[in-house]
Amino acid sequence: MVPHLTTALTGPILELEQRFLDESARIEQWLRGKWQDHTPPFYGSVDLRNAGFKLAPVDTNLFPGGFNNLTAAFHPLCVQAAQVAVEKLCPEARNLLLVPENHTRNLFYLQNVAQLAGILKHAGLNVRIGSLNPEIAEPTAIDLHNGHALLLEPLKRIGNRLTLEGFDPCVVLLNNDLSAGIPEILTNLHEQWLLPPLHAGWSTRRKSHHFAAYDDVANEFAELLGIDPWRLNPYFAVCEQINFHERTGEECLAGNVDMMLARIRAKYQEYGIDEKPYVVVKADAGTYGMGVMTVHDASEVVGLNRKQRNKMSVIKEGLEVSAVLIQEGVHTVERVAEQVAEPVVYMIDRYVVGGFYRVHGGRGKDENLNAPGMHFTPLAFDTCCNQPEYGGNPDAPPNRFYAYGVVARLALLAASLELERTAPADALAA
Repeated sequence: MVPHLTTALTGPILELEQRFLDESARIEQWLRGKWQDHTPPFYGSVDLRNAGFKLAPVDTNLFPGGFNNLTAAFHPLCVQAAQVAVEKLCPEARNLLLVPENHTRNLFYLQNVAQLAGILKHAGLNVRIGSLNPEIAEPTAIDLHNGHALLLEPLKRIGNRLTLEGFDPCVVLLNNDLSAGIPEILTNLHEQWLLPPLHAGWSTRRKSHHFAAYDDVANEFAELLGIDPWRLNPYFAVCEQINFHERTGEECLAGNVDMMLARIRAKYQEYGIDEKPYVVVKADAGTYGMGVMTVHDASEVVGLNRKQRNKMSVIKEGLEVSAVLIQEGVHTVERVAEQVAEPVVYMIDRYVVGGFYRVHGGRGKDENLNAPGMHFTPLAFDTCCNQPEYGGNPDAPPNRFYAYGVVARLALLAASLELERTAPADALAA
């Protein structure tokens, strides 16, 4: 189910988009077959970059926190997908416990929690919100910007089940990415579905594992369509044992940056692309756009000044960065009101349920947009469709978003493979 957009879009016509339109039946058949063999995450969001000559994912979030940025027209799609996701796991589910992040002062994030709870309620579930925050010692109502209130309750553990006062859920849905580690209260639950699984959290998850899985998905998909996988896959490498404060690992970092830039230059020359190659160095674990820098030359990562080292050394929850991903930079040609933008696609189960543009007026087409000063523009649509508009312009809605949806679902499939490959032995046995 792919939304039919009415948003005005700009950018060069992608031969890749036309190929997606021509091969949409084969694409959908291929994806359907993959979902028979692999279980999709409960939900996810994918940051995409459209360079005109390349359309690729640059980040995949398994604990999406921007449901409040989706236009209300997407709500029915979200509800339908949530019903499918829950029924597959627990067909008779009545109660769902939603566990959010701890930062109760971020009202924009809490509006996301409220929106997510509303989707799940409309999917036919009793939803209550249990907090891991030790400051929430009793039911606490927090007023939101829209005039509504969100009730947070302290989590309880009774035996091997997670509960709230007078509430025993079948499903526990995490909207907390576990950057600070896995709380003991969430471990070894009995006969309760915990989604996503604990090893999907940033305390154990690694971006390099995800993009290794995406390599496999992109290569197989590209072979199916007879295209160069580079057109939808960013090169990457990883450096471990990095310590920015002590300046250890600089040689590994500089060497990989140099190698990556050489590979990108070769591809640009092959396709006659007149752009300056760059790479993005980012923490191998973590989110919120922290621990990220854009690099155009290997010399830029040698002898970083104190401000740069401080920026790269710590991510969310104050965790030290010990490994980094060196990822091919993908320019973005997307603009919203003349400001640089990138699409973010949201999925529940295997279904595309909406998206928005992340927009930043102070950043360039080769910079990270997930930074202070960004804002979000919802992608609006006037009707729903299951197929692209054959014979239509590949560079206009709904066909542009169909291409977004295809690549986002490839990233979601990669996340499925990633979770299978990194699951602890006891989880596999279960």
